[in-house]
Amino acid sequence: MRRLRTELAGALLSVLALSLITTACGGSSDAASSPAVAQTADRVEPLDSTPEPRLPVIVRSADGRKVTVPQAERIVPLSGSLSEIVFTLGLGDRVVARDVTATFEQAAGLPVVTRGHDVSAESVLSLRPDLVVAESTTGPDEAMDQIRAAGVPVLVVEGATGLDDVGPRIEAVAEALGVPSAGEELTRRTEERVAAVAESVPAQKAKPRVAFLYLRGSASVYLIGGKGSGATSLIEAAGAVDAGAESGLEKDFTAITSEALVDAAPDALLVMSKGLESVGGVDGLVKIPGIAQTPAGMDRRIVSVEDGVLLNYGPRTDQVLASVVEQLHGEGGAR
Repeated sequence: MRRLRTELAGALLSVLALSLITTACGGSSDAASSPAVAQTADRVEPLDSTPEPRLPVIVRSADGRKVTVPQAERIVPLSGSLSEIVFTLGLGDRVVARDVTATFEQAAGLPVVTRGHDVSAESVLSLRPDLVVAESTTGPDEAMDQIRAAGVPVLVVEGATGLDDVGPRIEAVAEALGVPSAGEELTRRTEERVAAVAESVPAQKAKPRVAFLYLRGSASVYLIGGKGSGATSLIEAAGAVDAGAESGLEKDFTAITSEALVDAAPDALLVMSKGLESVGGVDGLVKIPGIAQTPAGMDRRIVSVEDGVLLNYGPRTDQVLASVVEQLHGEGGAR
């Protein structure tokens, strides 16, 4: 299961751009019509003022180690999500390399030295970093140990599983960079924006049931999310019910079966855009056994969000939530 979660986390971070798309009845509409996603596509929005790091600091890493950070002039974040946090804190000019998943505009010109789950210690060390920031699923362990053995501080940040993780992840990175006040400011800004979107959800007699599906057609992987999939809090904030979790699926992900889908009875399906593409779009999705027999399959109600931002739970989560809300409750959406 840990290996599966690691592979899923890697796939969730495989993103080419911040492109939030809607797919319903085989067509699409521009998610940018929602105010919260009307910002310039695939750019992060740094804080108004650039903070000045106060270092050195000693911080507790998610792997249990105490990490001393003497300076942070050359930072290498090992995921797109962590890069997004560093840039949004206003310290993007200190980032000297990027993971392949950091594709937002401000980071696009940086050299790609690694993939989050296939770290090349040699590539990382060639950039002479004075701080590496990693996810709890970053690996392999041998590569991370090699970076530490070279004397480079490595901060491990706990992976995100829900909306409650937004603040702790931002603040963990900010503390290690010596800008805790900026972390508090960014956390406050992000949480306020997410709350504003959640409050915009229209009143309804019955909440739609939404099932989160993980799809990789090329590998014949078709999974439905249950408790711990990471999607529950997002679905609930969008004014819906996580159909998989509510139907009693205890595992993070379970292979899609007709029985599981009947029990979940989703009104809409939440998918990652590349996953949807991998099964041949909506036409291919409804051919997966059991999908066509659900209310969502019969009505072709699909909520599609780009892979790498759907479950990032970071500074742009309000934009993701706004897209989900629009697709669920806007014209033609699930009701």
